[in-house]
Amino acid sequence: MSEVATAPVVRQLGLADYETTWHAMQAFTDARDAATPDEVWLLEHPPVFTLGQAGKPEHILQRSDIPIVRIDRGGQVTYHGPGQLVAYTLLDLRRLGFGVRELVRRLENSVIALLADYGIASYGKVDAPGVYVKDALGEAKIAALGLRIRNGCCFHGLSFNVNMDLAPFSMINPCGYEGLRVAQLNDFGFAETPATLAGKMADKILQQIN
Repeated sequence: MSEVATAPVVRQLGLADYETTWHAMQAFTDARDAATPDEVWLLEHPPVFTLGQAGKPEHILQRSDIPIVRIDRGGQVTYHGPGQLVAYTLLDLRRLGFGVRELVRRLENSVIALLADYGIASYGKVDAPGVYVKDALGEAKIAALGLRIRNGCCFHGLSFNVNMDLAPFSMINPCGYEGLRVAQLNDFGFAETPATLAGKMADKILQQIN
C-alpha cells in the first residue's frame, strides 16, 4: 500500500514568468511519486498568450509585442496578464479518485462558490469549460480552465479575471470562440486584487478536491 500523502501545499508565488512556471510544473509532475503531496500554486503572469496542444493559430486575430507560447495543456488560445489570478492545480487524480471531467466541474465550482460570496451568480457549461456570468450586455466568461494529465497526475489549472486590462482578449478568439466576451470581478463594483483573493481561492479549491 502506498504511503498516504499529507494535506495539499498552497504556494503564493506573486508575479511569475509564464514559461519558467510552466517548466516548473512539468518538473514537479515528472518527479512526484505516490506519496508526494498535491500542490496549488497561486500567481499572476506578465502579459502572454498561450496556445493549447490543439490550438489553432487562426484564433489569434492580431499580433503584438505580447509573446505567444504554445504549451501542453488542452484548449485553444487564452490570455494571461497582471490582475488575473491563476491557480495551478498539481494533483494526483488517481489518489483523489476522480477523473479529469470531474476535476473540471470541481474547479468551476470553486470559482462559482467564490463569486457567490460576492453575491454574483455564475455557472459552468458542459460543452465549453469555464465560468460564466451575466452583465448588462449578456453572457461573459470570467474564468477559463486548461489542464494536462500525465501519469494520472494533472497540472495547469484555472485563470480568474479580477482587475486586469481586458483589451488583449480582443486580439484573440478567447478559448477558440469567436465573439466571446470576457468579464472580471471588479466590473461588478469590487476592489479586489489577485493577492487579496489568492487565499480565498485556495480555500475554495481545497474544499472541492478534499
